[in-house]
Amino acid sequence: MSMAAVADGHDARVIGLEDIGHPGPAPKRIITGFGFWIFLLSDIVMFSALFAAYAVLVHATAGGPAGAGLFNQVNVAIETGCLLVSSYTCGLMSLSVNARRRPAIYFFAFVTFVLGAAFLSLEIREFADMIARGAAPQRSAFLSAFFTLVGCHGLHVAAGLVWLAVMMAQIAVKGIRASVERRLLCFALFWHALDIIWVWLFTVVYLMGVHP
Repeated sequence: MSMAAVADGHDARVIGLEDIGHPGPAPKRIITGFGFWIFLLSDIVMFSALFAAYAVLVHATAGGPAGAGLFNQVNVAIETGCLLVSSYTCGLMSLSVNARRRPAIYFFAFVTFVLGAAFLSLEIREFADMIARGAAPQRSAFLSAFFTLVGCHGLHVAAGLVWLAVMMAQIAVKGIRASVERRLLCFALFWHALDIIWVWLFTVVYLMGVHP
């Protein structure tokens, strides 16, 4: 054996190339997670644009009501609590999926769904109350930006609730197979991302809106 071959073999052992094996496609779980992260990043870019528009138009009230006179901090605090706790129960659901504990999956999914539905109902009630007081989206640029930003997040929550209900139906019919587990993983990423976006939304819109 030549010295070059011996050197090449030594370099391969040093960098661990002998452990790589034959090249091939990545596992579906990795590919699915990577693709869904790309989707989440594109969603975050969209929300960033909505946040920027809101920051520009927050004072463009056109003589109408501003956030300080519209926002109910108690209602928003309850909404925030519901969404934060639902993110925790969603994490427990993911752990139950990994442990293949079907009763626990159903329980934590049900709690997550109830908390998400409570958040959504409180948000819809807030919108209805604001419109009844004459603070509709067409009243000013500020209200247009507010309803677009907060409403877009609410639509994502509604889509997440539908997604969760479909996933529970798939577990009941198909069991905890690999494809269902991957979809539940994507749902958990989606739900946690909504929770992070809401924390920013709560801070920028509701806290800074009341205390500039």
